[in-house]
Amino acid sequence: MSALICGSLAYDTIMVFHDRFRNHILPDKLHVLSVSFLVPQLRREFGGCAGNIAYNLRLLGGDPLPMATVGKDFGPYHQWMDKWGVDHEHVTRIDTEYTAQAFITTDLDDNQITAFHPGAMNSAHLNDVRDASGVTIGVVSPDGREAMIEHASQFAECGTPFIFDPGQGLPMFDGDDLRRFVDLATWLTVNDYEWQVVCERTGLGVAEVVSKVDALIVTRGAQGSVVHTRGASIEIPPARPGDTVDPTGCGDAFRAGLIHGLVNEMDWETTGRLASLMGTLKIEHPGTQNHHCTRAELESRFRESFGRDP
Repeated sequence: MSALICGSLAYDTIMVFHDRFRNHILPDKLHVLSVSFLVPQLRREFGGCAGNIAYNLRLLGGDPLPMATVGKDFGPYHQWMDKWGVDHEHVTRIDTEYTAQAFITTDLDDNQITAFHPGAMNSAHLNDVRDASGVTIGVVSPDGREAMIEHASQFAECGTPFIFDPGQGLPMFDGDDLRRFVDLATWLTVNDYEWQVVCERTGLGVAEVVSKVDALIVTRGAQGSVVHTRGASIEIPPARPGDTVDPTGCGDAFRAGLIHGLVNEMDWETTGRLASLMGTLKIEHPGTQNHHCTRAELESRFRESFGRDP
């Protein structure tokens, strides 16, 4: 049973500035801003929403099929996917472009300055979900605008249930766009801030959304999450964390837990807790694809956090 995950594959170049941006930016000189930051720490990570979700789903023993467009520099990421057994049959290489890349500089106050180059991601609409076979569930995650619109429509045309996960792509869509996504999707998952944006742009509330989708899942960081269905609103507690190292990619890990629960027909209480645990495991490690766990370790952490078996 495969999950077709439409979204981005990207390189994340992460740098640490050992000072504070505010000490080097003069408020009265913003109109002639010219700054340079020495960054003695740098690491390059494999990322992108489709890649992160697929990696986490693979840790759970799932069968993810990421669908994305990448560039001429994709070689190292290709090898990484092979190492972890992530299928790349539906990853299309655009040899005239670079793979999408984020350049993130963080200061000592955890402020960030990010530059994002979409590169080959702008051609993601060239992929067609109808080219994939054996798909049980779909995901429309942050990607090129046209691709997200096209892939949602294609899933609906195929009759394939799918999760709409707008994430960082949310600013690209107005109220009409978002109402259309809600009409087509089977499930909607957002964080609490994104949910407020959806409400403001669409004029829809919880009752209106869950009359159209099977479930609305809203994550609330350290406060856990809530799953709204037509019959109930189910409060999901957070998993018990270890050290909080890096929250980047936590939402993608959470999505993988949702997919695993849905594919395996788990109830929402179990699915939500598994998703919460996956997010917690991620934040205990730097980067988005550097955490590992065996099935036995996962089950042990689940019992430790929730006092029950998964």
